Amino acid sequence: MLKNHLMDIMRILAIRAGKEIMKIYNSGDLNVRKKNDASPITVADEAADALISAGLRKHFPEIALVTEEQAISHLKPHSAFLIVDPLDGTKEFINRRDEFTVNIAFVENGVPTLGTVYAPAINRLFYTLTDETAVEELAPFSETKLGRQRPLQAAKPNNNSLVVVASKSHRDQATDNYISNYKVKDRKNAGSSLKFCLLATGEADFYPRLGHTMEWDTAAGDALLRAAGGKVVNFETLKPLEYGKIGYRNPFFIALAHGVTLLQDSQN
Repeated sequence: MLKNHLMDIMRILAIRAGKEIMKIYNSGDLNVRKKNDASPITVADEAADALISAGLRKHFPEIALVTEEQAISHLKPHSAFLIVDPLDGTKEFINRRDEFTVNIAFVENGVPTLGTVYAPAINRLFYTLTDETAVEELAPFSETKLGRQRPLQAAKPNNNSLVVVASKSHRDQATDNYISNYKVKDRKNAGSSLKFCLLATGEADFYPRLGHTMEWDTAAGDALLRAAGGKVVNFETLKPLEYGKIGYRNPFFIALAHGVTLLQDSQN
């Protein structure tokens, strides 16, 4: 019952936040500033964070809430918590590239078990179901009525012809060097947590991230990919990515469909 209610509210709040974000996006008044870590923040990040946080605290006051834009929420880890990136892909948003998302996830004992990813500018909405599967809901989206859904299923990869997805805003030489070890048929670039969604829909086979990320960047997409039959693993250990760490910082990781033979596997 709790998880059904969680998913209902996470979906509704993602849609509401998406509407608020798009109002600001279309107004042109983004009010871009720098945070203490030099990363950008806009009035849309703050508005979406306020909306989602208020909704989650109203409906689930007993569940800890960790959100990117509230530093006080980062001070201690939890065994069960909600985690939010109210506007993932702020650089995409600022540069008028439409691949930004709203990310909301629920984590239990280090595992993201529920997740919602909404990309309002491109009308794509993804979420897990409580039967441990995941779907993409097709537009238009209503807060009060579910639309038509299609199941998510990660690809069955061909290791001689892989499709790799990488970050638009955080691509680097180390990532390109790593990708060069594989037989790649096609490379796709995507912003925000949409990279996980491309894996969950079977549109790509793997996504290596050799750079800085936080748990709120990955939790919702990780939940979707796990439910779709893929996985996200620590780059060094190849063990599943864990959540609820002190500081909420991720190690380097690889998101992939089951069946991709990783370079690290072949070296063992």
